[in-house]
Parts: sequence; C-alpha cells; structure tokens
Amino acid sequence: MSRVAVITGGARGIGAAIALRLARDGHDVAVVDLDEDACAETVNAIEVTGQRALGIGANITSEDAVTAAVERISSELGDPVVLVNNAGILRNKTLANMSLEEWQLVLDVHLGGTFLMTRACQPYMRSAQWGRIISISSIAAVGFVGQANYAAAKAGILGFTKTIALELGRHGITANAVAPGFTITDMTRAVAERDGIDFEKMVSEMASKIPIGRAGTPEDIANAVSFFADERAGFVSGQTLYVSGGPID
Repeated sequence: MSRVAVITGGARGIGAAIALRLARDGHDVAVVDLDEDACAETVNAIEVTGQRALGIGANITSEDAVTAAVERISSELGDPVVLVNNAGILRNKTLANMSLEEWQLVLDVHLGGTFLMTRACQPYMRSAQWGRIISISSIAAVGFVGQANYAAAKAGILGFTKTIALELGRHGITANAVAPGFTITDMTRAVAERDGIDFEKMVSEMASKIPIGRAGTPEDIANAVSFFADERAGFVSGQTLYVSGGPID
C-alpha cells in the first residue's frame, strides 16, 4: 500500500534526496517549495520510480497557504500521513550585526513552518491512526558562531519534536528529528561563495574535522529519514538522530 508523504523544501538538495528516497520506498510524494515550477525536476524523478508525485508552491510561513496546500495534497494525491519538515533558509550574521528581520525570518521558516505543516497534517494521521513526522534539525542546535537565529530554530525543533511525540503517540503517530552535520548542498555552496571561500577547500577542511573523514551527502540524510518513516520504526519516537560522521557533544 502506498502512503502519501509530504516533503517541504523538496525542490532541491536534501529535500529532493528525501523525496526520491521515500518514493523508492514505495510512497507517493507531495513536493512542497516556494516555487511550484522548481519542484518539476523532483516530481519527474519520483514519477520515474513508478510512484505518484505532486508539486506544490507554498509559503509555509503562511497559515492560509499551508492549509490550502495540505487540502490540495489530500484531494489530489491522498491523505498525508508522512511529513518531513525540511524547508529552511540561512541568514548568517553575528548577534551584534543581526537584524530583527533576519532573526524572525529564519525562525518563521524553520520553526513556524514546522509548526504549521505539522498542525495541518496531523488530523489526517489521527484519522488513519498512523503517522510519521520527521523534522530536520542540525548539529548547529548545540550552538554555532554566526547562527544565533538558525541555532535557536533548530534547537526549537528538537523541543517541538519531543512534545508532539508525547501528545500524538496514542494515535499511532511517531515524531523524530534528524540533525545533519556538514553536508554538501547548494546551501553550503552558497555560504562559501558569499564568504569568498573556495568550496572544495571548505569541504576538505570540514571533512578533516569529521571522524569518518568525509562530508555528508543529501542521500545520507535521506537514508535516516527513510528509517524513521518506515513501518518498522513504530516504537521509536521523540528521538534525534545525528547524521554527522561522528559524535556530537
């Protein structure tokens, strides 16, 4: 039986890798991103696997947009019972240089979007008495220079995940978080470009600090999400899995 999975920020990078992996696991997949046209490549890749796919353009910081998106998913693809809260942005600056707008925008996307999408999808999961909620946090949740907004949002996701695991468990719904370490994506490439750093040098330097000796890939993160979304992970809830190539203090 194909279940319907929803991936926010699914047009590229980690989100696209998660969407494709869940399709290969047998899920039909709704790909949600700001630009619906940008979802086309991921949607096409999913359809090649034989699963159904739907691309939706939505701003997940908007309550109305989230409500409309989830209703459309239910109508066109089926009731969403697997949700991956992946969408995110960076506005890196030290505290002294960070504007209130930069602070708030990052919290709105990461934390507000996770709240809105989870609240909108959970009635379908309750009805099915089965659900999987997987939210993407980060090792930055323990603190990282120049990322007060991002770290606060990613730490908030961990508290949110534990709380909804407690609240929704009796309905057959699990909630877990995946916290990536340094991962090669368009976002990390953009950080290097913005800071005037050679990306390959940046990857090499970061990999030298990782016990297994390499940077992460989007597929590494997708594999962890696949585990949490699986039927066999039904007794694992409220947990954070660090996918970082080594232990986190």
